[in-house]
Amino acid sequence: MTTRQEDTRAQLPQAVEHRNPGFDQLDDGWLRMVQANSSAIERRCATLPGRRSVKKAHQAAWLCRAISCMDLTTLSGDDTPGRMTRLCAKARQPLRTDLLITLGMQELTVGAVCVYHEMIAPARHALAGSGIPVAAVSAGFPAGLSPLRLRVAEIEESVAAGAAEIDIVISRRHVLTGDWQSLFDEIRAFRDACGPAHLKAILATGELGSLRNVARASLVAMMAGADFIKTSTGKESVNATLPVTLVMLRAIRDYHARTGFRVGYKPAGGISKAKDALIYLALVKEELGDAWLTPDLFRFGASSLLGDIERQLEHHVTGAYSAGWRHAMG
Repeated sequence: MTTRQEDTRAQLPQAVEHRNPGFDQLDDGWLRMVQANSSAIERRCATLPGRRSVKKAHQAAWLCRAISCMDLTTLSGDDTPGRMTRLCAKARQPLRTDLLITLGMQELTVGAVCVYHEMIAPARHALAGSGIPVAAVSAGFPAGLSPLRLRVAEIEESVAAGAAEIDIVISRRHVLTGDWQSLFDEIRAFRDACGPAHLKAILATGELGSLRNVARASLVAMMAGADFIKTSTGKESVNATLPVTLVMLRAIRDYHARTGFRVGYKPAGGISKAKDALIYLALVKEELGDAWLTPDLFRFGASSLLGDIERQLEHHVTGAYSAGWRHAMG
């Protein structure tokens, strides 16, 4: 182990074995070393769709894995308890019974259900006994521009209401102005407010200006104790992309190599096709290995993705494609 690795580990509390505890303070030296070769990253990602494909039973297995790693999401102003009940029923049984039996996946569920604060209670009620956690978006989602004390209080309210995961959104201005200390302090305050709930830090990568900023924001979020780093709110004009994903996965790999702690990854926004989900899974496997291909360390932020995956799995079982309207989310 290098001296720098020893210094990094020395900042970490040893009582926490599985969750990323983060650092007591920002490691500015490590942060300054972080760069991103945009042209090389884009070349690598451009080759992925042609190099990585799986067929038939292997494809079906990968698509079932994608479902198990999905945050089934509804973030609409017209959400109601009735809609939440229907969505949670889909979360409990994401595929038709005959498909589940044929595929041998009767126990298949999604990874979590993601909602606004007001829908936590009905979601918890509808998911009772399923083991599926409720995730709540928080901290002034999606802009992150409300006063810090209110964003912290919002997190505390959602945890008190029973959310097991909190998806916070960072202040993009801290990244764009290079104020990394303020970003670290903000995320650290969010982490403390989460208590036992897992913190998923949304970087809103489409608004960060460069891949180097994405890499540095990813590292700062992990140093501050994020359990997951996530691409997008789904509300930006540019959401998850393969170049951004590669940068974030490399940051996670570097953080794990230096600290020994695994941080999860969640691409969100714009991933609506089964073939795209397969590419993301393949990239995670290549960069981080099989350990990350579980709901504990990988999630898709999705609303319409499940419908297309269900269509592909029905084609695998029956040989025929069904209409999209037959696979409603709720």
